[in-house]
Amino acid sequence: MKFSSSKPLSCSYIIIFSILVFNIFHNSTGSTTRLPNNETVPAVIIFGDSIVDTGNNNYIETVVKCDFPPYGRDFNGGKPTGRFSNGKVPADFLAEIFGVKKILPAYLDPNLQLQDFLTGVSFASGGAGYDPLTAKIVSVLSLSDQLDLFRNYIKKIKEAVGESRTATILSKSIFIVCTGSDDIANTYFSTPFRRAHYDIPGYTDLMVRSATSFLQELYGLGARRIGVLSLPSIGCVPSQRTLAGGILRGCSESANQAAILFNSKLSSQMDSINKRLPDARLVYLDIYKPLLALIQNPSQYGFQEANKGCCGTGKIEVSILCTSFSPETCTNASEYVFWDSYHPSEQASKILTSMVLDDYIYKFF
Repeated sequence: MKFSSSKPLSCSYIIIFSILVFNIFHNSTGSTTRLPNNETVPAVIIFGDSIVDTGNNNYIETVVKCDFPPYGRDFNGGKPTGRFSNGKVPADFLAEIFGVKKILPAYLDPNLQLQDFLTGVSFASGGAGYDPLTAKIVSVLSLSDQLDLFRNYIKKIKEAVGESRTATILSKSIFIVCTGSDDIANTYFSTPFRRAHYDIPGYTDLMVRSATSFLQELYGLGARRIGVLSLPSIGCVPSQRTLAGGILRGCSESANQAAILFNSKLSSQMDSINKRLPDARLVYLDIYKPLLALIQNPSQYGFQEANKGCCGTGKIEVSILCTSFSPETCTNASEYVFWDSYHPSEQASKILTSMVLDDYIYKFF
């Protein structure tokens, strides 16, 4: 991957960009998210799984893909981009709310320019998790792989703008980590590999140890403002209702309780890390309760359906099972909390991102 030599970054561009960063951004859900006075965010950089993958899996050999219709049908141009949604994903809305840009590109996209890198990218890979086995099972980029790509990213930035400016960019940027759902839903409950050796308390300990190691490495590479999304109410996503919710497709309480246990441990561990690492601002971002609110009271947020996805029957279709040949796919995904059986619709992502940042954005500064 090479930077374009035709568009070098000058000091004037950096100054202009800093001036143009908005301190107030009004998103289309009607909420106003304010950054503190005199604070700017040069870049948004994201790690994680399919919730925030903006196309990296397009460029690796894996079955966990969505670079085909009907994915992306409501995205700009109506074409699939590798986002696990009908349109934008939370990574895009995060970049927009922090005033950086409206679309967060995938790091592996070969068409990126220098400016794209300087304002942030997503290293996330659909199918990844805190447990290294999770990514290995489906041949995607593990968190360790994503960190290796990030190291290469830092090297490229240093070559372009120098070591001092790179350090400033990293220390002022917003880093987001969003993963772990696949560990619980897939690696633990859907395969025998971990259940043979761990109960849920033991497995969530393994996940937290991995998360801790990752966050410490990220800090060591220069990141300071790091937000970590909790696990969602994973037992209530459509596929888990179908697989573990019985004939009535209720929420899987075992999956939800595992998520709650992990979240409690993660939050405590992040508090501990904050106390140990100078200048660290690790922010625990609760998504469990906001998503559950949308699922339990969809009409309050403008939705008509929360128990199944838009694609196909909405009960099991995801990734390669969600295609243009899937029967019964809905015509208006904005009426659905979920796009497929696992991932939120663009509209749900927009609302959830706003709900989370309205509560936590001040903690980054």
